[in-house]
Amino acid sequence: MSVFSSSYLLFFFLVFLFVYVRLSTSEINPIVSFDQNYHNTWGFQHFYPTNNGTEVQLSIDQYSGSGFMSKHAYGSGLFAMKIKIPKKDSLGIITALYLTSLQNNDPFGNHYEVDFEFLGGNGMPYTLQTNVFAKDSGGREERINLWFDPTADFHTYKLLWNRHHIVFYVDKIPIRVFENNTRIGVNYPSQAMSIVGSIWSDTTWASHGQPINWTEAPFVAYFQGFNINGCLENINIKTDPSECNSIKSTHYWWNGPRYMALDYTQTLIYKNVRRKHLTYSYCDDRGYLHPECQMKKY
Repeated sequence: MSVFSSSYLLFFFLVFLFVYVRLSTSEINPIVSFDQNYHNTWGFQHFYPTNNGTEVQLSIDQYSGSGFMSKHAYGSGLFAMKIKIPKKDSLGIITALYLTSLQNNDPFGNHYEVDFEFLGGNGMPYTLQTNVFAKDSGGREERINLWFDPTADFHTYKLLWNRHHIVFYVDKIPIRVFENNTRIGVNYPSQAMSIVGSIWSDTTWASHGQPINWTEAPFVAYFQGFNINGCLENINIKTDPSECNSIKSTHYWWNGPRYMALDYTQTLIYKNVRRKHLTYSYCDDRGYLHPECQMKKY
């Protein structure tokens, strides 16, 4: 190989390395304590901070669960948290991570919400349900069977929310995309939302009517990663949301070109995971009620 060819390859390798490092470091999450950005909101005796506040444990028994919420609300962002859900026979126990505008005094059923809900079970595969509330009562459930054991170790779950779309990620793998389809009359989150984590129980849809085995209690869920990459908003003031959706701001990098759509590789991964692991989608069940089901992009 000639010296010219070697230099040519070295140049492009360095360019690639620079771009990769630049894109990767934009999502680096420094370690911060829980108290810096969140507070415990209910189930106070079932809330346990550990490791100098860099991890919290939420537990549930037949009397109470527990939950926490961010101290502020956000108008856009890439929100991530590491979670390990309860072991044992946990059918009917739900571990949740979600964004919600309910703190803005919106009545339930007329609010915005974006959900991760881990449905407990008694072994692999475990089900992860997602849902989107768009100024309504939701009804946009999708379920996937996770391809790993979420009780064995921490995994990262992310919600990207910008003016283009909402993307649900599991360990950097996109599993669901909810596009901004306001042009066809579909509501899209446009109000500030808070970040919420919780553990609670359900004996109807989550357990298929089966009773919870409370002899296994307490059930414990673990949360890490309390840094927040979001555009802070004042929920008490109706402000122009354009700042939080600016594609020109380097501070709000999740609005930039890289995050406007899935790239080619992400699209292939997205299609593959849905083909192999999607077990339910509201679009297949009652898509006629939801115009966005006719507008699938990927």
